[in-house]
Amino acid sequence: MHDASHAAFSLEDELVRTSKLTPEGMLEAAQTRSAFLRKAGLGAGTLVGAGALLGPSSAFAATRQTAVNDAQTILNVAASAEVLATIVNTVGFELGLGGDAVTQRNIKAAAREELIHYQVLVASGGKPASKKIWIPDAVFANRTNFLSTLEVGDQIFVNAYMVGTLTFGNAGNGTLALITSEFMGAEAVHRALARQSLGKLGNDRVFMKLDDPEGAKDAPNAGQRGFCDILVAVAQLQAAGFGFGHEGARPGKFYDFDVVSQRTPDDPDVNQRTPDTCDNHTGNDPHPKNDHKPKNDHKPKDDHKPKDDPKHAPTPSHGSGH
Repeated sequence: MHDASHAAFSLEDELVRTSKLTPEGMLEAAQTRSAFLRKAGLGAGTLVGAGALLGPSSAFAATRQTAVNDAQTILNVAASAEVLATIVNTVGFELGLGGDAVTQRNIKAAAREELIHYQVLVASGGKPASKKIWIPDAVFANRTNFLSTLEVGDQIFVNAYMVGTLTFGNAGNGTLALITSEFMGAEAVHRALARQSLGKLGNDRVFMKLDDPEGAKDAPNAGQRGFCDILVAVAQLQAAGFGFGHEGARPGKFYDFDVVSQRTPDDPDVNQRTPDTCDNHTGNDPHPKNDHKPKNDHKPKDDHKPKDDPKHAPTPSHGSGH
């Protein structure tokens, strides 16, 4: 099953459609993409190009002085991370590193979900630093390494999307804040499932973590601080040995997203494949849903069947034992 239709969702189109979301009428139906970027504070001088994500930590330090947590940088970092996540989950699934059937299915679903995340981000203007990713050999060496990588990596993604939610909320962009929170929720589920498959407490967070230290004592990166600067997400991934368009710090090899994503598995039970906004509450839904049955339902009802009549007793199911 191909998801090309889902890639058409665009955050900026959604903002235009729900044009009441900013306090000063910043978004109007007639705005073009360039007007959207200017209104969001994304003039050419503030954009972070893909090259800023490719270099060593010193490049991040230089970049932080001019453009931190603007919308384009957040989209670019998120798209780069989803390229990595799609590859890791797809290859891990192919290698059978989930081990048991339940974990394998969760990895299969996560691979498709990360790919859809990438498609939505790119349709919204995100530009990945590179689609050629260096992945340390240790990631795929065994089940524990693989699932531990997912636990730590998904926390970085949770943190990054929380930065997006905070940034867009502070800017008055309610829809952007809502949608980044939806990305964050999916990544939090991925982290929890990885932990559970490692025999740890999956449901271990009362609140999601931003820049506090990692409080899970059994996490591979216990005590590591989170971040409020979106570029730290890539710096942490690079510190773990991943490389975006260049070799990482640990032995490994390159994986090509355009090749691997053609093999990304899907699961028919994966649902909510596009972001959800408050259509029913804003009154802006051009196609309102009619989920209510007419009050005068003239369908005949048989309310007089004896309750104990065996002819009307439910038939026991002899299907699966679930």
